[in-house]
Amino acid sequence: MTGLGTVAWPPAPIKTERLVLRESEARDRTAFIELHASPEVHTYLGGPRSRDELEREMPEVPGQWPGSFVVDLDGAMIGQILLRRATEHRRPAAAGKADLGYLFLPSAWGSGYAAEACAAALGWLAGVLPGEPVVLTTQTANVGSMRLAAKLGFTEVERFEAWDAEQWLGVRSPVTPLG
Repeated sequence: MTGLGTVAWPPAPIKTERLVLRESEARDRTAFIELHASPEVHTYLGGPRSRDELEREMPEVPGQWPGSFVVDLDGAMIGQILLRRATEHRRPAAAGKADLGYLFLPSAWGSGYAAEACAAALGWLAGVLPGEPVVLTTQTANVGSMRLAAKLGFTEVERFEAWDAEQWLGVRSPVTPLG
């Protein structure tokens, strides 16, 4: 995965009704460690990393690269949105397209924050890269992620086996303006 090419980074913070998508800051480090050490968050992502390892290896300001948004609720990080170029994706249908990823702390689950944040990130991407299709991959066992993909307008391209589990690959085609 690589950045988004010529897109200027970081963008101005993106505000939704309840959230702000912004660049990472040093104050987010603890939340990043919690996110990556959480067994719940990593149920379908190969398992969590050790908290001790994360404490040692996590930079002072984690997640600072093009396409990485902190999802902020009332001044605190609750998740991360990732938009990257899928240059080395194992599926030909995804290779070279923008790829959407997301991680949210379990305390933020069930409130619609992921849908709100992902929709805002996709809206931003459509503004800076008009006509860009976006892909999303998740395990079919991850019911919440499958629901979110459908809500965001992703449609199934294929299912495949990887990491000892059935995976789902969806694409969200660019919206064509009417008129």
